[in-house]
Amino acid sequence: MANPQYEDCPREVRDFLFYMLTIRGRSPRTVNAYYIDLRTFIRYIIMIRMDPNQEFNKIVISGVTVDDLESITISDVYGFLNFTMSVRGNNAKTRSRKVSSIRAFFKYLTVNTSTLRDNPVKDLEVPVGRKSVPIYLTLEESLELMSSVNTKEPLRDYCIITLFLNCGMRLSELVGIDLEDIRENTLKLLGKGNKERVIYLNDACLHAINQYLAVRKNHSHAIDKNALFLSSRGTRLTPRRIQQIVADCVKAAGLSDKGYTPHKLRHTAATLMYQHGNVDIRVLKEILGHANLATTEIYTHVANSQIENAASSSPLAKVMIEKKAASRKKKGEGKAN
Repeated sequence: MANPQYEDCPREVRDFLFYMLTIRGRSPRTVNAYYIDLRTFIRYIIMIRMDPNQEFNKIVISGVTVDDLESITISDVYGFLNFTMSVRGNNAKTRSRKVSSIRAFFKYLTVNTSTLRDNPVKDLEVPVGRKSVPIYLTLEESLELMSSVNTKEPLRDYCIITLFLNCGMRLSELVGIDLEDIRENTLKLLGKGNKERVIYLNDACLHAINQYLAVRKNHSHAIDKNALFLSSRGTRLTPRRIQQIVADCVKAAGLSDKGYTPHKLRHTAATLMYQHGNVDIRVLKEILGHANLATTEIYTHVANSQIENAASSSPLAKVMIEKKAASRKKKGEGKAN
């Protein structure tokens, strides 16, 4: 594999990582997460099978064989999940990711390559965790953020903020936008797994883009000529630089104590579309580029406010008739009911 970092893995793991990167189109970041999860898992297997006295983070996994992998049972995986929770302090979300990595690996070994005869984790369930409510800007905070852009490149940075808040794109997607990706009122984005999708640009986005393009043409000697967002040196803006731009704008809006990041702006766009635009959750899934509807359903948290509004809309909601409490009769008075 091109990345020498994975040379400490057995061949089966290296081949799996290469397969996920080149055939399945997973991002290098995702593949690296697979690597870390599988390395931790195999170290655990070595620890419980061979040498429990080794320092965990120094356990070498390169010598693991196909026979070793064949001997793994679902009980081993349950033990590993308990180990990651009780010893390493992993939460349900992290453990779920590890389960996904292990399942993908053993599916590759049994279905894609037939290296193993049986898949020990085919019935493994994902740990259940509480779904956290996404952090997002309110409508008022969003308006304040848009009106507070006062950087050295205000038209560029205003356009960045506007696209984040209106389109709900990922940071990597915004970084990768080329001029040719903009066609009239549409924008082509390259999402996770190299999946392309086309979103529509509203009037606010088109206005912001046109304002910025009027000054972008000053970069006549740009190094990255196709990139939409350029630095002062004419190079494509990096993810880190865009994070800094967003942080500066958030600070100028007086919102720096809220922890708002580009990803939180993506949450904001999705929430505002769902809450104020009455966008169907399935449509929102396509806009955001989610692979599964379950991922998009985190935005249904706004349904609580809609339920509250529905209760307030009842024709009886403001009917408040004053009634007097019934007087109690003294003991022994009157007839028994």
